[in-house]
Amino acid sequence: MSDTQMVNLKINNIPVEVPKGTKILAAAKKIGINIPHLCFHEDQRIKAYCRICSVEVVGKKRLLAACSTNVWEGMEVYTDTPIVRDTQVALLQLMLANHNKDCLSCPRNQNCDLQELCSRFNVLESNLPSVVRTKPRIKTNPSIVREPSKCIRCGRCIRACKDIQGIAALTFCNRSSEIRVTTAYKRPMETTDCILCGQCSLVCPTGAIVERDETDAVLDALQNPKKHVIVQVAPAVRVALGDAFGMKPGEIVTGKMVQALRLLGFDKVFDTNFGADLTIMEEGSEFLYRLKNNGVFPMITSCSPGWVNYLEKNYSDFKEHLSTAKSPMSMFGAIAKTYYPEKVGIDVKDIVTVSIMPCTAKKFEAARPEMGRDGMRDVDIVLTTRELIKLIKYVGISFNELPESEFDSPLGTGSGAGAIFGTTGGVMEAALRTVYEKFTGQTLPRIEFEDVRGFNGIKEAEVDLGERKVKVAIAHTLKNAKILMEDVKKGKSPYDFIEIMACPGGCIGGGGQPIGTTYAIKQKRMEALYEIDKNLPIRKSHENPDIITLYNEFLGEPLSEKAHHLLHTHYHKVEPLYSF
Repeated sequence: MSDTQMVNLKINNIPVEVPKGTKILAAAKKIGINIPHLCFHEDQRIKAYCRICSVEVVGKKRLLAACSTNVWEGMEVYTDTPIVRDTQVALLQLMLANHNKDCLSCPRNQNCDLQELCSRFNVLESNLPSVVRTKPRIKTNPSIVREPSKCIRCGRCIRACKDIQGIAALTFCNRSSEIRVTTAYKRPMETTDCILCGQCSLVCPTGAIVERDETDAVLDALQNPKKHVIVQVAPAVRVALGDAFGMKPGEIVTGKMVQALRLLGFDKVFDTNFGADLTIMEEGSEFLYRLKNNGVFPMITSCSPGWVNYLEKNYSDFKEHLSTAKSPMSMFGAIAKTYYPEKVGIDVKDIVTVSIMPCTAKKFEAARPEMGRDGMRDVDIVLTTRELIKLIKYVGISFNELPESEFDSPLGTGSGAGAIFGTTGGVMEAALRTVYEKFTGQTLPRIEFEDVRGFNGIKEAEVDLGERKVKVAIAHTLKNAKILMEDVKKGKSPYDFIEIMACPGGCIGGGGQPIGTTYAIKQKRMEALYEIDKNLPIRKSHENPDIITLYNEFLGEPLSEKAHHLLHTHYHKVEPLYSF
């Protein structure tokens, strides 16, 4: 029997029973009433800034915020009285008076919370004089674009940066009508502690913070008959893309996604899971090399560009702990610009490599000078999941009606280990499957490593390799990464191998995923990736036949001279551009 104390109340004269401590907003949702809100986000702590969720409660002289007010026994709530509606309309008009209303050209057009509420309340224009200060978009880095004149001061971005990532690159400044969201000293985001993870863009209700759009560059390449345009798609994209087309959260749309990319005009559609398997071969071999040669421990994964940016800015004295292996995207790009053109007989200068990633920081990674050679980038263009959605809609593809299609060869075969790269703990599990068998020479008795799975902020496990027990840790979000790194800094880390992902949940919760991504949705995506892994015929990276062929024909063996040249890199200390 549950000990939860229940509370009975009425909302718009409809009886409802909810646990004690429930907010009015949640109680109303239980009976199908969607109280409007803007600053509220179900994955963030309550702010009660915008007051759009104001409701009338019998016995109270003023309206109460539904997002922050607990229900009580016998409470009577009204969400649709004249005073409530007048208040909500007045607040929307105030926002519009100080909002850049170029909706038709806004990246968030038809996917904007403010626009949706204005339509809902039939607020077509503000009755108040405009006080908006139109400023140009801030485009100083490859990943994030800011447009301050579209900010509604809801504070969601600040909470994502501070509470989730523990960084606080964004903050409020000034007071009253002059309040603004900005960076310290109004510096460009990339020169602050910001690591370009894009979590701010994922929770922004308007177009104030968005990804840097490169869809036009992809269209130009696709329409150029002289270019051979290939695309790779990250594992987390295939379990998130369906959200934008009315499918259930976490629905696996791999086949439809591949067909959509063919219809867009890509010459070849490849799988980043191939790059993930290649990463495991190199990173796993690097870990074994460190084990046998008393290397630097703990070794830390380097697949997450936001995490790499964070280490370079905050723990650069410990960069030798970072694996030198490039990320799956960058490894794939290197092979696509070397092995692939030799294999198919195409001049590398005619190849355009496009990556579809769940991550805004991948745009920054692709632009790093060490991610290329001979004056060419390995990955020419990075699109987020959101940008792929734009392309599909732009071309007019009926996504839900598409037939299934398969990835192309030779870079389209991926294992189940590659698929789970998209979730926190997945890189570690994939690595352990290969490390165990390579170190012991024995087949794993059980392929699943349950201890590294799940949404706990920090997870740990111990793996018995016979001669050696290996202790591993997994962290997602940089707030948790800091906890592990402080132990490394103090020389007290008990771990041999650490996986860190910058975004909550890993890539399934990346900053470039569809708007509306929540913890509950990330849970469904995680389950879907493990389902993909379970159903694939190959579940270990070292058993991928295309990977075996690549080493036989081109690379030689993991950690070979050629592999080091193409698939490994080194990271740097990042000095601030400004000092105060």
